[in-house]
Amino acid sequence: MDNVFDLDSAIRKVPDFPKKGILFYDITSILADPVAFKHCIDSMIDAYRGERIDAVAAIESRGFVFAAPFADRMGIPLILIRKKGKLPGETISRKYQLEYGEAEIEVHEMDVPKGKRVLVVDDLIATGGTLKAATELVVAAGAQVAGIFGVVGLPFLNYRSMLGGVPIKTLIEYHGE
Repeated sequence: MDNVFDLDSAIRKVPDFPKKGILFYDITSILADPVAFKHCIDSMIDAYRGERIDAVAAIESRGFVFAAPFADRMGIPLILIRKKGKLPGETISRKYQLEYGEAEIEVHEMDVPKGKRVLVVDDLIATGGTLKAATELVVAAGAQVAGIFGVVGLPFLNYRSMLGGVPIKTLIEYHGE
């Protein structure tokens, strides 16, 4: 892994988005930079190469972008965790709280390998609400959560308390202003 790569410089920071007072960490700038994107995928591979990961579950939609090449390079299944109503087969679902309201995600239960270790991936870990619902889905479908991965972590939003003792890895963390 290239530890001298400056991932921070590849992440666009957008002040006052989506509302005044919020600093938005936009990972689309990583995707527009092939070197930055390759660094992220290579870093994921390096982080999990020695661990037993049987499948990877990706959260819609930016989690798909990072989990798909990881699954391909690791030779493991990719499981999609989608917004309610987007999967055509038999699903299980979990609701979670948003800042204003509630959302729901779901997974094809038959896609989750029973008794296997699944890594859950999203682009950014903020409060941990979506990831908590995703890990609950993985467990409800009969698998074990091997860990959680996010490119960006915002620990000042206390996601670790939301996610309990699940191992969490990020490539970069921002600690607020």
